[in-house]
Amino acid sequence: MDWTHYRFRSLWILAAPPDDVYAALADPERYPRWWPQVREVTRVDESKGVIRIRSVLPYDLVLTAREVRRDREAGVLEIAMTGDMDGWARWTVTADGTDDGPGTRAQYDQEVHVTKPLLRRFAVPGRPVFRANHALMMRAGRRGLAAHLRGNREAV
Repeated sequence: MDWTHYRFRSLWILAAPPDDVYAALADPERYPRWWPQVREVTRVDESKGVIRIRSVLPYDLVLTAREVRRDREAGVLEIAMTGDMDGWARWTVTADGTDDGPGTRAQYDQEVHVTKPLLRRFAVPGRPVFRANHALMMRAGRRGLAAHLRGNREAV
């Protein structure tokens, strides 16, 4: 087993229309406004940016993200990333309506290989902690996006 290889899947159910969720997820430069662990996003060009992330553990991850797929019709946003982690991440946004109104299912899939030396050094003993750290980050992101989307609807 390669202890530096991770696969993650998170599912966010949001009480907002799919177009609103897709628009928010398609605008990574605004992530720091609603996702506390995304500390900084700096656009390099039309399809590439540098992202700095820090969750509960006392280290930053710095990644260069390159857009691979942006398909509003299919609800897909996908990036390739290099830096402290190499791999890819994908959002798939679909309608998930209820009797209460329009809802959205946002599925996040990620497959990465950790390259940051500190994380590689602690790959085996730290693996459960790293996975928990990721889960906390994703939970905070879902809460932040839900609040952000509520605020956008209330401002209209």
